Amino acid sequence: MIYIGIDVAKDKHDCFITHSDGEVLSKSFTISNNRKGFDSLFQKIISVSNDLSKVKVGLEATGHYSYNLLGFLLDKGLPTYVINPLHTNLYRKSLSLRKTKTDQVDSRTIATMMMSDMNLKPYSDTSYHNEELKSLTRYRFDKVKERAKLKSSVSRLVCILFPELEKLVPTLHMASVYDLLSEFPGADAVAAAHLTRLSNLLSESSKGRYGKDTAVMFREAAKSSIGSLMPAKSLELKHTIKLIHELTIEIDEIETAIKRIMDEEIQSPILTIPGISYRMGAMIIAEIGDFSRFDSADKILAYAGMSPSTYQSGQLNNCHSHMEKRGPRYLRYALYNATKYVCHWDESFGTYLEKKRSEGKHYNVALSHAAKKLVRLIFAMEKSRRAYIPVP
Repeated sequence: MIYIGIDVAKDKHDCFITHSDGEVLSKSFTISNNRKGFDSLFQKIISVSNDLSKVKVGLEATGHYSYNLLGFLLDKGLPTYVINPLHTNLYRKSLSLRKTKTDQVDSRTIATMMMSDMNLKPYSDTSYHNEELKSLTRYRFDKVKERAKLKSSVSRLVCILFPELEKLVPTLHMASVYDLLSEFPGADAVAAAHLTRLSNLLSESSKGRYGKDTAVMFREAAKSSIGSLMPAKSLELKHTIKLIHELTIEIDEIETAIKRIMDEEIQSPILTIPGISYRMGAMIIAEIGDFSRFDSADKILAYAGMSPSTYQSGQLNNCHSHMEKRGPRYLRYALYNATKYVCHWDESFGTYLEKKRSEGKHYNVALSHAAKKLVRLIFAMEKSRRAYIPVP
């Protein structure tokens, strides 16, 4: 076998080629991150082996920097392995006591790791094409987080301009309230508004739920409001609401694309689990990727950083082990949130959560046990490709 280690960077990649008997076929060399560099790497590989099935290429998971190179290697039919940078770091430290880290050293370390056969799984086409779904789910996550911050800003600004409004409505973040504040951004503007215009605006935006009575109530509250007259804050409120509307349109478009991929390409059975929607289900599938990379559900738990840390030395043994919390935080987020809904909608999971709570465990600890149970269920369903069958 021939092993190739590649240390990925933004503008260039350092490569190292060795034989399974330890012979160095090519000392560390650098290729540029462009088509010419990729082609030169492939020509180098062909020059040392005509049989690509006897070649293994390893590179670190460095996010978007490695994406184009990874696609090139897969298209050429090269068995490619994506290695966790944490593994590379620990393996390099195990080889020497010296603190030596360079791109050339890392490329050689990756090649050596490939030779040691650490039960690495090759990166499949399924994993590669699954990146589209991962990009969408992470993009949606960031957009929702951005929108949440803007909603907090709306609450802050209303507290300054028209604090009484919050007690008159179920929530400030409704279409009718946003339309009201977009046209009348402050208590003084609402107090001076024409009653007919105010009534029509509320009726249209609430689809008939609010009418003249609500308009009168809002205007009377505005007349006696302690809200400040601050044109700068009013302008900020109008612009913030506009940004929220734009983000909502973008999020809806992203969710439509996610649903299309899940229905047409992924077709995962985990959507049949009560409580798991397209949002959380897509994020779980995207972050785990190709399930064939994992031999057991415990491997997925370790990948997600949900396994308990272990420390034992002599007579010292940690009795209160904490969760490792390594790996993709998006996966942990999706699993925990999905577990909350599953425990609410599925009787067996709800009973399991209550059982852990009755044992004296904190809610978050009990929820982590339920999340592990959910991961084992998802792993079994993905392997068998069967829909969820509720336990009677």
